[in-house]
Amino acid sequence: MEKPVKRNRFRFVAGVFALMSSPLANAQTPFILNDPVDISKDFKDYTNTYFLADNLKTFDPASLSGTITWKRARYTTRQAFDNTMSGLDLAPQNEFPGIEYAADPVLPFSIQFVSPKTIRIRATSGPQYHKSEPSLMLVIEPATDKSWQYAKVAGGHQYKSAFGRIVIKENPWKIEVWDAQGRLLTQTRHQTDGKSSFTPTLPFSFVRRASDYSRSIAAVFSLMPDEKIYGCGESFTKLNKYGQKVVLWADDVNGVETNEIYKPVPFFMSSRGYGMFMHTSSPITCDFGATFNANNALMIGDDELDLFVFLGEPKDILDEYTNLTGKAAMPPLWSFGLWMSRITYFSEDDGRKVAKQLRENKIPSDVIHFDTGWFETDWRCDYQFAPSRFKDPVGMIQDLKKQGFHTCLWQLPYFVPKNKLFTEIVDKGLAVKDGKGNIPYEDAVLDFTNPTTVQWYQDKIGGLLKQGVSAIKVDFGEAAPLNGVYSNGRTGFYEHNLYPLRYQTAVADITKRINNENIIWARSSWAGSQRFPLHWGGDAESTDMGMESELRGGLSLGLSGFSFWSHDAGGFTTKTPEELYRRWLLMGLFSSHTRCHGQAPKEPWEYGKNFNHYFRKATEMRYKLMPYIYAQAKQATEKGLPVLRALFVEFPNDPGAWQVDNEYLFGSDMLIAPLFESGLRSRNVYLPQGQWIDYQTGKVYAGGWHTIEAGELDIILLVRDGTVLPHIKLAQSTAEMDWTNLDLVVYSASGNTAKGIVCLPTDNVVKTVNLTRKGNAFVVDTDPLNGKVKWKVKYYTELSVN
Repeated sequence: MEKPVKRNRFRFVAGVFALMSSPLANAQTPFILNDPVDISKDFKDYTNTYFLADNLKTFDPASLSGTITWKRARYTTRQAFDNTMSGLDLAPQNEFPGIEYAADPVLPFSIQFVSPKTIRIRATSGPQYHKSEPSLMLVIEPATDKSWQYAKVAGGHQYKSAFGRIVIKENPWKIEVWDAQGRLLTQTRHQTDGKSSFTPTLPFSFVRRASDYSRSIAAVFSLMPDEKIYGCGESFTKLNKYGQKVVLWADDVNGVETNEIYKPVPFFMSSRGYGMFMHTSSPITCDFGATFNANNALMIGDDELDLFVFLGEPKDILDEYTNLTGKAAMPPLWSFGLWMSRITYFSEDDGRKVAKQLRENKIPSDVIHFDTGWFETDWRCDYQFAPSRFKDPVGMIQDLKKQGFHTCLWQLPYFVPKNKLFTEIVDKGLAVKDGKGNIPYEDAVLDFTNPTTVQWYQDKIGGLLKQGVSAIKVDFGEAAPLNGVYSNGRTGFYEHNLYPLRYQTAVADITKRINNENIIWARSSWAGSQRFPLHWGGDAESTDMGMESELRGGLSLGLSGFSFWSHDAGGFTTKTPEELYRRWLLMGLFSSHTRCHGQAPKEPWEYGKNFNHYFRKATEMRYKLMPYIYAQAKQATEKGLPVLRALFVEFPNDPGAWQVDNEYLFGSDMLIAPLFESGLRSRNVYLPQGQWIDYQTGKVYAGGWHTIEAGELDIILLVRDGTVLPHIKLAQSTAEMDWTNLDLVVYSASGNTAKGIVCLPTDNVVKTVNLTRKGNAFVVDTDPLNGKVKWKVKYYTELSVN
């Protein structure tokens, strides 16, 4: 043993390094408050010890459980021709006394088959003494599927279902994932897999930090040539994440032209036919071939691995994932109407005036939203209408309801010291604490792990709902203190990412209890947040690039299990230029939900007569399409699909569909190609296989690339050939719509059949309507609604087109 005197200086220096590499160190090293926690740094730290998954020590095929031997390693350097490289080399034990600790630990792992398409892989980096509680991320405790057939194979064990097979190799230990056609989809990476490269690579492993002996797992899988990766929440970078490093950490990113994320989700899918859900709330860094092209390195902050693998096409994967984490509830019909807002309406007079002008200008609308200014002091949330500016808020809400408007209110879970509720929150222990029992920030952050806090908060929200408020804007939620100590005993390392889910659950539950409706308007998220619709895209820059980035974020969120998503039409940050507003408005109207919000003005009449007319005509188009929108929304909730969906979700066998991230499908049958660049009236559009009919002009296009001119409205809208789009007579609000009379508009270039779906708000059951050509007209084969609706069949050429 070394003498202490020789180690004092080393121990001080090592202690500094250790502090910087510990799981909580990111809050203590020179980072800006609430910067994302990047776990990957801990997997290339010379002071840490690494354990590499090496061989299958034991395995019981009946219980699907066994043990893995993990070989000890450390980072070392080597030099050649003025070039120093570092990599992992096997290393001797460094604990004293050695007989008390395993040099190469043997630790448990298990497999569970949840369904014929879903496999659960679990492993641990050490003993688990914590009390296991039901996961907030899961809606059910996954059952065990018995359909998988076991066979002993050379060098390992195989389990097979109708949709694929799993092979567990013994030496070296590997898990291989195969599809039903015999194609290897992916497999875990062993240290020997890196021998083909001079570049050191990270294998399947875990790290033990020198700073505090905390551990985190790197689940490393192979990537194949031409593989594409999608998901990870509302990520604004390129839709295909291959070649990117994605940090899954809820962050108030203050914009959308960034690689940081308001809504991280620990889930992704591959173009090869599999998806993965990392069931943890710890920070995660996903290195999708960014560091080494063949490595999919999922560096998970947690000290145990709980990984679900899904097999199938994108629709199958989303269905399986949302079977576990929950499918979106169906929002009320009125929420699909136009939400009118700005930052901010300050008074009862403001709200009444905007409602009056909407109706006078015959602009259909269903919601008036009051943002940060309905309190006595702007932004200072105290859950009370400012008495000086709202003489009769209940009367206002009732009057607005009579005019067909619902009311939405902004709030947040942070309380500044000047807030009159601050002292009560701190004194009653309702806020997150630090290690000393103080609050970590200047603001008090509500602790939703504390049942008393939840009750206190729901009393405040409930009081507003009882006044007639229809929806609460669940803003922020990304700043739960990393170094906080929460009521449940856990730190922010495990609670930060869960905070949005706890926060939104509290609001959604009280809204459902009082209003019997499933609706919130939220910004942050984690796995499971999709159960509480809906989410919007944050504070987008009012620029062309902001518009395109916003769309990528929405498509990415939709590929992460979220059915409903909206954004601030025109962008948030500055007054929207009229030309940009014309283009962005249409992308907003062809989102699951539509809200005009951001820096004033947002009201169309403020831009002049011509824009007001344009805005009205565009909004009328959405309202006429409400039966299509509502039916597509309901179907999305049943299958875990997004209303805004990437092309490959509907066309997984079309290689071109996997390449496009600046156009999308609105539901299953409408293709939307926004105009992103100022001054342009046309753009290149990729159309998946089949024929497509322009909704505005009636022109017919074959699949492939086309340069298409926008119609009267500044967007390109196409309908899949053979589609029936249900339309409804125009009304000024959804409350005035007559669902007993619907038009079935047939889009068929040459076929003899067409179909669509309908869903009446009175019963919320999706029905398919089939039509057949009879002579020069189409007729309904069999009435799926048994006379509840009078159908009027129209052909698309009968609509007003250019």
